[in-house]
Amino acid sequence: MSAKLGEILVRENLITSQQLREALDYQRTNGGRLGSNLIKLGIISDEVITSVLSRQYGVPSINLELFHIEEETVKLISHEVAVKYSVLPISKVGSTLTMAMADPTNVFAMDDIKFMTGLNVEPVIASEASIQRSIGEYYSSSKELELAGFDLESEFGNVSTRVAASGNGKLRKKNEVDDKLTDSDLKVSLGQFRFDESEGGDVEVIEDNDEIDLAELAKASEDAPVVRLVNVLLVDSLRRGASDIHVEPYEKDFRIRFRIDGLLYDVMHPPMKMRDALISRLKIMAKLDISEKRLPQDGRIKIKVKIDDRSRELDFRVSTLPTLFGEKVVLRLLDKEKLMLDMTRLGFEPESLEMFQRNISKPYGMVLVTGPTGSGKTNTLYSALQSLNQPETNIMTAEDPVEFNLPGINQVQMKEQIGLNFAAALRSFLRQDPNIVLVGEIRDFETAEIAIKAALTGHLVLSTLHTNDAPSTVSRLVNMGIEPFLVATSVNLVQAQRLIRRVCAECKEEHRVPPEALVEIGFKEDEAAELKVYQGKGCARCNDTGYKGRVGLFEVMEITDELRELIIIGASSIEIRKKAIELGMITLRESGLTKLREGITTIEEVVKETVT
Repeated sequence: MSAKLGEILVRENLITSQQLREALDYQRTNGGRLGSNLIKLGIISDEVITSVLSRQYGVPSINLELFHIEEETVKLISHEVAVKYSVLPISKVGSTLTMAMADPTNVFAMDDIKFMTGLNVEPVIASEASIQRSIGEYYSSSKELELAGFDLESEFGNVSTRVAASGNGKLRKKNEVDDKLTDSDLKVSLGQFRFDESEGGDVEVIEDNDEIDLAELAKASEDAPVVRLVNVLLVDSLRRGASDIHVEPYEKDFRIRFRIDGLLYDVMHPPMKMRDALISRLKIMAKLDISEKRLPQDGRIKIKVKIDDRSRELDFRVSTLPTLFGEKVVLRLLDKEKLMLDMTRLGFEPESLEMFQRNISKPYGMVLVTGPTGSGKTNTLYSALQSLNQPETNIMTAEDPVEFNLPGINQVQMKEQIGLNFAAALRSFLRQDPNIVLVGEIRDFETAEIAIKAALTGHLVLSTLHTNDAPSTVSRLVNMGIEPFLVATSVNLVQAQRLIRRVCAECKEEHRVPPEALVEIGFKEDEAAELKVYQGKGCARCNDTGYKGRVGLFEVMEITDELRELIIIGASSIEIRKKAIELGMITLRESGLTKLREGITTIEEVVKETVT
C-alpha cells in the first residue's frame, strides 16, 4: 500500500519526490504507515491522505467528529483490538458492522473482527489521528477494576506483559510490554465478571477458621495482580453458578472457561506470559508441588467468603494435567449449598422415587447408580445416605475423592499411591461392623466381587458404574467376570440418570413445534397435537441462554423375580430392557418427555441426552 500511496501523491503533485524519500527514510527508522509518517513530518494533512485513500480504494471517507457512536456499538470490539488495528465501530445495522479504518486493506483486521463479533464488516476510511482520538474518547469511560501491582519477577520468575479487559471478558496483550505488572497493567472487566467495585471482595486460602471479608478486596492494593485475578475467578465462578473452572494453555493462546449448567463458556484469554504465574498460584493454593510439571497432581483449595454478612465456605477440587503446551488445571467447585439432599427435588417421577426409596431401605443387597461423569450420581447417593443416616446405623464410604463432608458418616479418601484403593477399603469396612457401605465406583473385578459378597452377607451396598442405561449395567458386571447368578441375587435396583438444563423461569415462553417432530421423539399423535412446549428467550438472569439450573432424568430398574430369571440364563441387555419396560420401568427418554409435558425443559435437551 505504501508505494502505491506515495506514487499517487507524487503524481497528483500533493507531495514532491524529495518529500516522499524523506518520509520513506523516516518510515524505515521509526516504522508505521507512510501516510501517518507524512502527517507527522508536516508534509501533508490527514484530510488529504483520507481523501486520496478513499479514491484509491473506492471506500467512503468520514469525519469522526461529526458522528456520535452508541455505547452498545463501541462495546462490540474491545479497546485492545481497536488500538491494535486502529479501527472504530461506527454503527450496526442487521448483521453488518460499519467500521472506521485507517487502512481499509487490512484484511487480517476485518477477518479478526468478523470472527469476534459474528458480523459482516463494512469499512469506511477515517484518518488515523481521528480514530485514535475517538478511541480515547469512547473507551475511556468503560468501567474496569484495576488490580494492585506486584513484582511477579521476584515471586514466579520473569513475567512481563500488560493486560486490558475487553467487553467480552477476554484478556489480551497490548502493544506495550513492561518489565513488571503494575496497578494499571492488570484489569478485569466488571461487566463480564459482575464484580461490584463498591462491594469489593477478598479470597484467601484458609487453614482452620480464618474468615475473609469480600469487602476487603478493593482495599487490598498491595495484593499481587495474579493473586487478585485468581481470587476474582474463584468468586465469580460462585456468582455465575459454575461447576468447574478450566485453565487451558495452548501454543498461541491461554484461555479460561467456566462450565455452567453443563456447558463450557469462554470467560477470559489472559496473555501467554501470565500462564506460569497463574498456574503456579493455583498450585500453591492447592498445596501442590509447583516444581513438578511432568506428572498429574490432585489437591484441594478451601476458602471462606463473606457475602452480605453471611459466610460461605467453598471447596475447589484441583486437578493438574501436563499437556503439550503447559499444565491444564481444572477446579471443580464443591459448594455445600448446591448439594441437594432432598430426593423429592431431584426430578424423580413419583413411581420411580417410590421404587428407589423402597430399595435403599432394604437391610441388604446392592443399589447401583449409573451414568456418565457429571450426571449427578454423587448427589443422588449423598441424598440416599442422608435419608438413611440414623444414630443406630453405621455408614461407611470409600470415595475418590471425598467431595462433601457428611456429619455422622465415616468417609474414607482413596490413596492409590499407598495401596488404599476401593477393594482394600471395602475389605477393611467389612471388619468395621457396617450397616451401609458406599463404594465410590466399581472399576474392576476385585472391587465388584467384594461389593457383591458384602451385599450377600447382610450389608446394603451403594455404588456407581459408568454405563449408558440401567439394563446394560447387568451385562457390564457379567463382562467384569461376576457370575450371572451372583448378579441376579445381589442387585436390588439399578438406576441410570442424566442431567438436563431447565428452561429459565424468568424468560419462559411458549414455543411452537410441529406435531410431527413431537411424534418423532416419542409422543402419541393425539397428545402431540395439543402439547404446549416452552423455551427461554434469554434474559439477564440466565445470561441470555434461555436456561437456568438443571434437573435429573431417571431410569429406575428394580430387579424383580422375572428379571432375575432372565439374568441367570444370560439374557442380553436388550431382552432385559424389553422386559423391564413391560414391568413398568420409565426409560430416560420417557422421563425426558415427562419433563417436556411439565414445561421444565426443551426438546433439544431431551434429544441430546436420551435415545429412544
